[in-house]
Amino acid sequence: MESKKYSINQRRLRMSAAVRELAAGFTLHERQFIQPLFIGQGATEATPIDSLNESFTDTETSIITRIEADMASGINKFLLFPVLKFKQKVPNDFEFICKVVRAIKKRFADSAWIAADLCLCAYTTHGHCGILNAEETEVLNDPSVTTLAKYATALAQAGVDCVAPSDMMDGRVAAIRQALNNSGHDKVVIMSYSAKFSSQFYGPFRDACSSSPSNTPHLKNRKTYQASPFNPNDVIKSTYRDINEGADIVMVKPAVTYMDIISRLHQDGLDVPLAAYHVSGEYQSIELLAQNNLIERAQAHTEVWASLKRAGADIIISYAARHAREWISKIEY
Repeated sequence: MESKKYSINQRRLRMSAAVRELAAGFTLHERQFIQPLFIGQGATEATPIDSLNESFTDTETSIITRIEADMASGINKFLLFPVLKFKQKVPNDFEFICKVVRAIKKRFADSAWIAADLCLCAYTTHGHCGILNAEETEVLNDPSVTTLAKYATALAQAGVDCVAPSDMMDGRVAAIRQALNNSGHDKVVIMSYSAKFSSQFYGPFRDACSSSPSNTPHLKNRKTYQASPFNPNDVIKSTYRDINEGADIVMVKPAVTYMDIISRLHQDGLDVPLAAYHVSGEYQSIELLAQNNLIERAQAHTEVWASLKRAGADIIISYAARHAREWISKIEY
C-alpha cells in the first residue's frame, strides 16, 4: 500500500481563529447536552449543594424557576433526581417525583424534554440500588427489576419523556420496555446506564442524594452489580444486551475515566445514540481547580466536552450544561 504524504507545513491551518474554525473536525452545540437537576422531598427552599458547585436541591416550586432559567440559557433537556426524606427498605411509593413531573409537564409541555433517573438507591434505607434479601447480604435481581418496572410505569403515567435505569440489574431494560408498552406508554424513551462502573467519582452526587450504601456490613459497596474498572468486556456485553432489550439510548458513566469505552462503542458502529455522563467527581474536580485559579473554568469544561465528542459521544450529561451555549460561543479555536 502506498504511504500517505502529508504537508510539511501544518501550521498554516493554525494561524488564525478563522482558519482553525474551518479546519475543526466537529462542533459542539447546546442541543447535545442534558442538565441534571435535584428535587428534595419536603424541601422548603432551594438549597445549594456544598459538594457540587452551582447545583441545588430544589423544591417542587423552585424547580420550575430553575428550568425556566436553564431554558433561557439554551438548555431544554433535563435529567431529574429525587432526594428522598422518607426512605423504605422496600420502596413502593414513587408519588413524590411523579408529582414533580406532572407539574413540570403542565408548565412546559413538550418544550422541555424530561428524563427521570430510574433507580432505588435514593429510596432505600440501606442506599443500595435494589432490594436486599432478608439477611442483607445480597441485592436481589428479579425483585429489584419488578419494582423498577413499576416505577417506570408510574413515571410514564406522570408524563415523563424518558426513563433512565441506572441500577445495572440484569434484564431490567426488557422488563421496563414490556411494562411501558403494556401500559400504553410505548413512546417513552429508555436511556440505559448500560456501561456504569463502580467508581470513586460519584462522591459529590451521593452526598447530594444521600444515597451512599450504608448500614449493610456485608454489602459496603456496589461492586456486585456495577461493573469493574478492570473488566471492559463486561460493559460492552451489557450495552449490546440493553440495546437488544429495547434501550433507545445507551450511556457510559463516568465519562472521562472511561473514554476508551466510549471510543470502542462508537467505533463498533452503534445504531443508537451514545451518551456520556460527566459525573459529579469529574465535574467537581474542574470546579475546585478553577476556584483555586489553577485552570480557566469555561475552557476546561469545553475541553472535556470536546474530548467526549472526539471519542464518539452523541449526548453529554453535565452539571455545567446550563453554560454550554455561552461557553461554546466563546471557544477559542
